[in-house]
Amino acid sequence: MQRKTRWILGALLTAVASTVLISTFQRPIATLLLEQMVHKNVGRNIIADLSDGLHLALCGTGSPFPDPTRAGPCSAIIAGDRLFIVDTGEGSARTLGYMGIPAAKIEAIFLTHFHSDHIDGIGPFLLQRWGVGTFQTPTPVYGPTGVDQVVDGFRAAYVLDFGYRVAHHSPKIMPPGGSGGKGMPFALPPIGQGDQVVVLEDKGLTVTAFRVDHAPIDPAVGYRFDYKGRSIVITGDTKKTPSVQALSKGVDILVHEALQPKLVKLLETEFANQHMNNMSQVMRDILNYHTTPEEAAAQAAAAGAKELVLNHIVPPLPLRFAYPAFLGDASKFYDKPITVGEDGMLFSLPANSVLIEHKKLY
Repeated sequence: MQRKTRWILGALLTAVASTVLISTFQRPIATLLLEQMVHKNVGRNIIADLSDGLHLALCGTGSPFPDPTRAGPCSAIIAGDRLFIVDTGEGSARTLGYMGIPAAKIEAIFLTHFHSDHIDGIGPFLLQRWGVGTFQTPTPVYGPTGVDQVVDGFRAAYVLDFGYRVAHHSPKIMPPGGSGGKGMPFALPPIGQGDQVVVLEDKGLTVTAFRVDHAPIDPAVGYRFDYKGRSIVITGDTKKTPSVQALSKGVDILVHEALQPKLVKLLETEFANQHMNNMSQVMRDILNYHTTPEEAAAQAAAAGAKELVLNHIVPPLPLRFAYPAFLGDASKFYDKPITVGEDGMLFSLPANSVLIEHKKLY
C-alpha cells in the first residue's frame, strides 16, 4: 500500500513539475517552432523543383456541399515553369498555398462556367497575385462569353479593398494597375459547326476550350492542355457528352467530374425526412446534368485516356473507406488507373515521356 502511495505521489509531483516547466518555457518553445515553420513556408515554391513537363495539382476537388477534406473546384496546371488555374472554388487558394504553389506566380485563370462554386474563390487568387507578385497588370481570366461580366463584378466588390491596400502599403508595394482581373472572353463555334477553339498558344503550350453539356448552364466548357508531348483534359461540370470523348483522344490524364446517384439518394431521402422539400428536389435535379463515375470511366475508355482522375466529388466523401461505394462499377468500364481526387494531389508528366508520377503534397 505504501509503495502504491509513493507511486501516486511521484506521478503527481511529475505532473506538477511538467506543468511548471511547460508554463515557464511554453512561449520560447512555441516561438522557436513558429520561427522554423515561417522559415520553411515563406517563399515556398515547388514549381522550381519540378521536371520540365506538364503537371496537375488538385487544389480543390469538392462541390457546393460542405466537406472538411475538400475545397471547391480548382485545378492547377504547371507547364514547364508556368502556372495556370482552372476554376477557383471557395478555399482553393489556401489549398494551393498548402501545396507550396504560390498564387503570385499565376499567369492566367481559366473558368469552365459561372456556377457560384466554380468562381466564388477568385478573390484571394487575384489578391495574392497582385499583393505578393506586385504585377502591374490585372490577372487575365479566360472564359466563355460572359466572363468579363463575372470578373468586373468581382472587381466592383473588391474596389474599396484595393484602395485601402494601396493607401496603406503605397503604390510601389501594391501597384494600382495590377489589382483585380481582366476578363478574356472567347466564343465557341455555333452549335453544329464545331465544338472547340484554341484560346491560348504560346511557348509550346496549347490550351483548347471545348463545349460540354451542363444545360441549362450555357456556355459551359472544358479545357485540354498540351505541352511537349503530354496532355491533360479537365471537363468542368457536364453530363456524359461526345465532345469530352473527342477532345480526350489519347490524353494522358482525363480529369472528369463525378456524381454517384446512389449516394445522392441518401441525401434526398434525409432532406425529405427533415421536411426540407426544396433541398430534396435539388438532389433530384442535380442528377440530370452531372456524370456518374461509371459514365466517366466509359468516356475515359472510349477516348483511350491513360488515367482517369475524378473531381467535383458529389456527395462529400470525407472518408476514403467510402470510395468503393462512390466508384460503384466504374472499374468494369475502364481497366486503367482511376483516382478519386483529393486536395493536395500532384500528377507529373515529364516532357516527351509516358510516365505519370503521383505525389501527395500535404
